[in-house]
Amino acid sequence: QLQLVESGGGLVQPGGSLRLSCTATGNDFSAYSIAWFHQAPGTEREQVSCIRGSGGGTYYLDSMQDRVTISRDNGKNTVYLDIHSLKPEDTAVYSCAAGLPYSCSDTGMMYWGEGTRVTVSS
Repeated sequence: QLQLVESGGGLVQPGGSLRLSCTATGNDFSAYSIAWFHQAPGTEREQVSCIRGSGGGTYYLDSMQDRVTISRDNGKNTVYLDIHSLKPEDTAVYSCAAGLPYSCSDTGMMYWGEGTRVTVSS
């Protein structure tokens, strides 16, 4: 079982960058796929990016793939999401989730953090 905690959200100006962190407590962190989701008010939750467990590759949402990088540091039990050239429409709660080792499927996510709020505004 994992417990996930997100950090790094806040108020950012359009065009800025930020790094979100998802830190886990629990065993076998490196085996889990970790995904980032965002949810803006009035919209459904959407997967932004995922990094598979055991070195299995990455996934990016088409609309954000040129502005987002996901990475993990298994020694720190942490997955990072770097977002560049932020836009007001990126304003959302960003949550991370942990799932099956070789799958980034939304339905395979088993553990969720509570989220961190990102607001992009001047």
